[in-house]
Amino acid sequence: MKIVLAGSSHWHAEMHLDAAHFCGAEIAGIWDEDALHARAFVTRHHLPLITDFAKIFSDPPDAILLMGHPSTVPARARTVIEAGIPLILEKPAASSTAALAALSEMARQHQAFVSVPLPNRFGPAATAFERLRSQGRAGAVAHCQFRLVNGPPQRYAADGVAWVVDPAIGGGGALRNLGVHGVDAALGLATGALRLKTVSIENRIHRVPVEDHALLVLEDAAGALFVVEAGYTFASMRPGGDFEWRIVSENATLIDYGERAFCATLDDGAIIELPTELPATRYRLCMSDTLDRLARKAPPATSIDDYVAAMSLIDAAYEKAGR
Repeated sequence: MKIVLAGSSHWHAEMHLDAAHFCGAEIAGIWDEDALHARAFVTRHHLPLITDFAKIFSDPPDAILLMGHPSTVPARARTVIEAGIPLILEKPAASSTAALAALSEMARQHQAFVSVPLPNRFGPAATAFERLRSQGRAGAVAHCQFRLVNGPPQRYAADGVAWVVDPAIGGGGALRNLGVHGVDAALGLATGALRLKTVSIENRIHRVPVEDHALLVLEDAAGALFVVEAGYTFASMRPGGDFEWRIVSENATLIDYGERAFCATLDDGAIIELPTELPATRYRLCMSDTLDRLARKAPPATSIDDYVAAMSLIDAAYEKAGR
């Protein structure tokens, strides 16, 4: 399958390239708004360079993975959708939920394939819980915690994407950028609508225009509790940070710490180690699933509608916090 990576300066570009290679996909070309960055990227990885975004459509690939500045991504996404090319849309894909919702409506009108990479859906605890649920062994969800706390916000400046901490461009801080993974997980496990019980969005360490820490407590229609924590407060610039995905139900407790994960089940008294999948390499699982769905002409696991739903809940959290 031929893929174009459009947006090599995005901080996830290397992960997506690794994922595409892992899945055996052919990289049909690399493009970026910053031509010098794209040229350096293709030189480093020995890949073909695309100098003009419009040239992608002269020999359409099987999919375009689009990532970049939120002010320019929506227009390019519309062009891809209109061309009928399957789209993998990296976040942040717009500066506002309204812009995302407009894209979602366009995708619906064109019956377009638009997948959004949220790779923690493919983490060991999440996938093990889905297996238990499909076997009728999970029981009702009781409470969950999704924590993703990375290093200080200046790491984005170091990566050449300082706009991430500009609220007018990125649309928010740690909650918008990192918390979307936890909010998406909560939405996927919830029964009915989620209600915001408690919201804390603050600058606890770093004096930057966006929040460096956020904590949400949500409750679903069945009374299950979900805690989402996101931050830029981990005391290291190294990848990884402080990560935990915890799912607790009537019959199961599943905990994923990123570097290790386990599952305990009440009905058989078992506690088992789950296969390790580092958060950075979950993009491989996400890409594999996406390409498989494309081949089968199945809808994406995570659609732009799912992305809009998570962003809408984050909007509500910001509003409740008065930010």
